[in-house]
Amino acid sequence: MEHTDINVYEQENIPDREKRRLSGGTVLVLLAVVLLFSVVFSFSLGRYPIGLRELIGIILNRLPFVRIEPFWSGAQEVAVLNIRMPRIFMAVLVGACLSAAGAAYQGVFQNPIAAPDILGASAGAGFGAALAIFLGMSHAGVTLLAFVASLMTVFLVFVIGNKVKGEKTLGLVLAGIMISSLFQSGTSFIKLAADPNNKLPAITYWLMGSLSGADNDELKFIVWPMLLGLLPLWLMRWRLNVITMGDDEACSLGVDAGKVRLAVVFGASLATAASVSVSGMIGWVGLVIPHMTRRLVGSDFRVLMPASILAGGTFMLLVDDISRTLMTTEIPIGILTAAIGAPFFLLLIIRRDAWHA
Repeated sequence: MEHTDINVYEQENIPDREKRRLSGGTVLVLLAVVLLFSVVFSFSLGRYPIGLRELIGIILNRLPFVRIEPFWSGAQEVAVLNIRMPRIFMAVLVGACLSAAGAAYQGVFQNPIAAPDILGASAGAGFGAALAIFLGMSHAGVTLLAFVASLMTVFLVFVIGNKVKGEKTLGLVLAGIMISSLFQSGTSFIKLAADPNNKLPAITYWLMGSLSGADNDELKFIVWPMLLGLLPLWLMRWRLNVITMGDDEACSLGVDAGKVRLAVVFGASLATAASVSVSGMIGWVGLVIPHMTRRLVGSDFRVLMPASILAGGTFMLLVDDISRTLMTTEIPIGILTAAIGAPFFLLLIIRRDAWHA
């Protein structure tokens, strides 16, 4: 009887929001279904109309041991396989990586406004891309140099942060702010020296974020570092719950908080570097989406991490759809994510309980 009374007391003191919340598994299934429908819907958008029947036929015809007599045009097949498919997959991967990295950083640094660019990955990628465009490199060269520069920036932040006396986490954040400022100044200098009629517009457009240049070769190159970055975030998601309770509590449970932070920060930084190198400077995704999913599933990283991945991929895909179809000229994605993310984040600030699930 006493046990029943305790349970009744606990049920009475659960916030109404917790009582109304769907189970984590249900939310993940719904998010996966929404992502699937968004992918199918995105294939139909574009200059060449492609119906669901044609889409299924084109995809099935590429499978081994499947041969279908084409009932679609060659232009439709090229549009699906060489233009829309890499761009759609790239949008999903970029959104998933940025959102997962944002959730990981917010957990590791215990800071609700931590974002994927907190360690300078975005600033480094912007500098590398600007330098590559200034030197007249190809699209593939721009992506490669942006990726390498982003990784070098994060490595430099780690080196400086580890030399800071006192709290190592605070040292990393301060080093990230300093190095980001340094590379942003370098990017500004390159823009100042660039040809204003040719190279400067290309640099400016890249920095605003776009997936217009996505192709199959770029997707094959960047998918592996993206997945490699997401892997430790996925494997360490339950340990993130432990380190959020403090180092002493984590040690008592047999978890090395320092090693977990290192693995998570490495994975989040790699995923961010890979994403920014192909998409340009896209903000707000890694800041807003984790907060939105936290409101849906709670703060348990075992559910929050996959929910952030699914929600981030869907959000980026839908924003990219708006980017390429709303007007005759493509709108940079960074403009749209800021226009959507800033008001949402303002709502989080106004609602004082929005920081907590």
